[in-house]
Amino acid sequence: MKIRAYRQEDLKEIAELFYNTVHTVNAADYTEQQLDAWADGNIDLETWDRSFREHMTLVAVMPSGQENEKEQIAGFADMDSTGYLDRLYVHKDFQRQGIASALCDRLEQAADVENFTTHASVTAKSFFEKRGYQAVREQQVEKKGILLTNYVMKKGCSSHRT
Repeated sequence: MKIRAYRQEDLKEIAELFYNTVHTVNAADYTEQQLDAWADGNIDLETWDRSFREHMTLVAVMPSGQENEKEQIAGFADMDSTGYLDRLYVHKDFQRQGIASALCDRLEQAADVENFTTHASVTAKSFFEKRGYQAVREQQVEKKGILLTNYVMKKGCSSHRT
């Protein structure tokens, strides 16, 4: 696995990864109606691209194993200048291989902030707790008229600075 900066040409593959990950990995914790509201397959690509370019956005790629074949995106994550981890998704076929941890490590090490925050899904909550994040509150977020539960989570930076 290699971690590199986001490139605009990654966008379509990232959009597919997002949709597929939500609909498979998160399916144990959310209803089909909630999954469809969260990821309906119609991402505003221009908005996502602008957001990725404004944030620090990293992409984890796996070598294809074939010459002349493109690398496969195994995961992506982005953090804004305030330390808010906006998106963190790992391809359904690359779960539990340290990709999310590696992406978070890189983003957290690069950020010059006092605290990190994220809005973690039910599925991701335990991952963030293992990283030292604490749930500040549970909340209901409305997407297309459907309520989804997630958690506002925070982590102080003193634990990663030396």
